[in-house]
Amino acid sequence: MRVPLTTRDFIDRAELVYGDRTGVVDEPAQPAPSLGELSYREVARRGRAFCAGLDELGVGEGERVAVVSHNAARLLELLFAVPSSGRVLVPVNFRLSPDEVRYIVGHSGARVLLVDPELETSLKTVEAEHRFGTGEEYEQLLRPDAEPRPWSEPDEDATATINYTSGTTARPKGVQMTHRNTWVNAVTFGMHMQVSDRDVYMHTLPMFHCNGWGLPYTMAGVGARQVVLRKVDGAEILRRVDRHGVTVMAGAPAVWNAVLDAAADWDGEVPGRDRVRIIVAGAPPPSKTIARVEDELGWEFNQIYGLTETAPLLTINRPRAEYDDLDPEERARLLSRAGVPGLGTRLAVSESGEVLARGNTVLAGYWDNPDASAEALDGGWFHTGDGGSIDDGGYLTISDRKKDVIITGGENVSSIEVEDVVFAHPAVAEVAVIGVPDDKWGELVTALVVVAEGEQVTEADIIAHCRGRIAGYKIPKRVEFRDAIPRTATGKIQKFKLREAYWSTSDRQVH
Repeated sequence: MRVPLTTRDFIDRAELVYGDRTGVVDEPAQPAPSLGELSYREVARRGRAFCAGLDELGVGEGERVAVVSHNAARLLELLFAVPSSGRVLVPVNFRLSPDEVRYIVGHSGARVLLVDPELETSLKTVEAEHRFGTGEEYEQLLRPDAEPRPWSEPDEDATATINYTSGTTARPKGVQMTHRNTWVNAVTFGMHMQVSDRDVYMHTLPMFHCNGWGLPYTMAGVGARQVVLRKVDGAEILRRVDRHGVTVMAGAPAVWNAVLDAAADWDGEVPGRDRVRIIVAGAPPPSKTIARVEDELGWEFNQIYGLTETAPLLTINRPRAEYDDLDPEERARLLSRAGVPGLGTRLAVSESGEVLARGNTVLAGYWDNPDASAEALDGGWFHTGDGGSIDDGGYLTISDRKKDVIITGGENVSSIEVEDVVFAHPAVAEVAVIGVPDDKWGELVTALVVVAEGEQVTEADIIAHCRGRIAGYKIPKRVEFRDAIPRTATGKIQKFKLREAYWSTSDRQVH
């Protein structure tokens, strides 16, 4: 017997087995009316009511629904409801500029666009056939008395979500995540992290980001409570860990640096000691950060490696029983590796040193981009664009980034995109954008600029020029002026030479 693996399985089980328990605690401080505490039965019912509303609008199976929102219970509902109905959800990064959001909505062909009230003014020029806010207008869409039309032929290979990611081109690519991709990722993640109905998960990770790494599905499937956090703040994370009894969180290294900073001023015992386990990805953190998390917070450190294209779980590095008696420095060193492949995943390293992956979490392709799809999946392996090595124990270490991407605060930034914007300034003759190591953000977006003859420009001028043209996290944090930028005989910028001055003391070229 073969039964399709679909995202609906997770909310269906949550409603059946854990329907009466609190499933979601919404963010109390938000511009839309907070939904407060919702049982999993209420989450499932509201999802069906939303789909009935889409039926009334005439939005059919396979059609796209885009949403631009900070973390919120309504966004969580959409992650369950829209794919479960055979439609496709397009979660959009709320940090993007209006032009970037407009491109994604248009490229995906979304007929419905939902916008967080906080973003309503900045995104007022982004249009779709049906456009609603995620507050009162969202509630008016719900049809609680109508039974939604069921998905006619559930298919695990159908696209569940399209998640846009910055890559080596100026335009983001739409990653097609199938129901099977999402299902396998969620179940594998839950097994490796040993999640249960006794856990309380807090969304310190943006839900738009690779569908919250698929963890909303994991947590619903086992009945774990999910606490929504709208904006990252180190002290507030500690307060909510204390208030809600949080046991699991996920996020980029910058999140945990903020918590470490807040913990230094915390009055009394840090909440969650010997109870909380965190899952870290986005960039490999320094071993000293890992040691601080376990020593100063008393939280268990777990690292994963993956990409939006892989749902994201490729590898996981958990504290093994064999590490229990090691000194903190050695333990942190071992945990700084990307980890070993998750169940069902195969890894290899190409002759050029690029990490290749094969498994059930690898994307179906890029939306409406067959050339990029063929390139990424060439030879039956997904080409990650990262350089690394695999030791005899199967542990992967990421040492370099082959593609022209900077990871800052867990967000991918295309250096080419930033270069295009900086170069548009009339005083700029040449520009190269690189990432330089930073303990807080992982990497800082840094623009190296050659000024045009007869022109004058300052760092502040360049940064001001970028503001409004690209998302805030993409704007260079540093601008340095050079007499020349090294190039090959064919005119290609030699970024490895530019990076050497900043990375020469590091044994790897990513941070």
